[in-house]
Amino acid sequence: MPRNHSSARTQLRSPRRVATLFASALPIAIATGALCAGPAAAGPANGGSTYVAQPEVKRVKCITSCASKRRARAGQSQLRITGHGLGRVRTVVFHGGRGGADDVSVKVGRRTSRAVRVDVPFEAASGPVSARVSRRVRSKRSRRIRILPAPAPLPNVRLSVARGPRDAGAPRIETGTSKTRYFYGSRHGVAFSYRLRGSKSARARVSVVRASTGEAVRTWAAKTVAAGKVETVRWRGTRGGRVLGSGRYLFRVVVDGPGGATARNASVNNVRRDAFNLYGHIFPVRGRHDYGGAVNRFGDDRGDHSHAGHDVFASCGTKMVAARGGRVVASGYQGSAGNYIVIDGVRNGLSYVYMHMVNRSPFGVGDRVRTGERIGSVGETGNAQGCHVHFELHRGGGWYSGGRPFNPLPSLRAWDRVS
Repeated sequence: MPRNHSSARTQLRSPRRVATLFASALPIAIATGALCAGPAAAGPANGGSTYVAQPEVKRVKCITSCASKRRARAGQSQLRITGHGLGRVRTVVFHGGRGGADDVSVKVGRRTSRAVRVDVPFEAASGPVSARVSRRVRSKRSRRIRILPAPAPLPNVRLSVARGPRDAGAPRIETGTSKTRYFYGSRHGVAFSYRLRGSKSARARVSVVRASTGEAVRTWAAKTVAAGKVETVRWRGTRGGRVLGSGRYLFRVVVDGPGGATARNASVNNVRRDAFNLYGHIFPVRGRHDYGGAVNRFGDDRGDHSHAGHDVFASCGTKMVAARGGRVVASGYQGSAGNYIVIDGVRNGLSYVYMHMVNRSPFGVGDRVRTGERIGSVGETGNAQGCHVHFELHRGGGWYSGGRPFNPLPSLRAWDRVS
């Protein structure tokens, strides 16, 4: 791929060099009461060092709710991890692809010194796993584990009869959910509607449940509902003002009829009825694309500066959308960047930079942009060779306010997989 020297600022700091830390294969000596958060073997009476053996993963096997060829399925299967020194392991990390953007950590279930059991979370992707006692005491990564995605939510836009658990005499319920995927910051949120069949009113309460844990993350107060009337609630992916993590969520309604008879729209283990997947970002290039070569990566030496982003190549004119909604802090034309726009993401402290668009974005400084909203088209303006978007991510103060660029490729690949 051609070398691109794009930058929208006259000065660019070189990105910090981060040393990669490798855990030793030998036991790790940790001073008593110091950094190890996990349980440790008793140390010498004279106050010497306490030794915590590094866990070792030998084999990972799917043991329950497995797909064909013993493959695991996200959100359903359970794994048995065997090895040595596993008795103190607290969490298992599913590493997915390269980088840490799609890493998922989950607490272990049953464990012994030679084996632990762990549920495969909904967010897990194919890749290696590692076992952790604490932040510093962890195993090496296993071989790559094949994980199939969770079964897709069932589309149910129109009200249909819900066949969940129902006591004799309880009202029948019809339910519907507006979408099966929701990208935080896009318009309208996810709407859940329900209606009671019959002639009598009943008390109903609605919750949003995180499928991976069974935890209710939002509950609407119980109310008396008239039979035949459609009731609707809407959720936008937050709890107490905080954006919740990506994953599978479920709407659950419980109806208490006369005499205490109860009906539910779905059973506890049904992860498809009135379900949807929540994501924090959408992939910004909405067409065929590729990630270029080494010269298009973050940190490539450009002589007077380092490449501060990653180039995603696509045909000129390909639709570009906001990966995350937020406020526009810069928009216009610059000699190197061409037509560009910078958006401060909503509720995450990151800045998103898009360069080389065909034309100036219709959005100006101060405008609010929704996730997935069109911000322009892939182009070749400014100092660019080949149609592409030069994409940057900045944290710690924003693009113009002392923020630091970091490698966006792991994030781009993670967003690409789900959108």
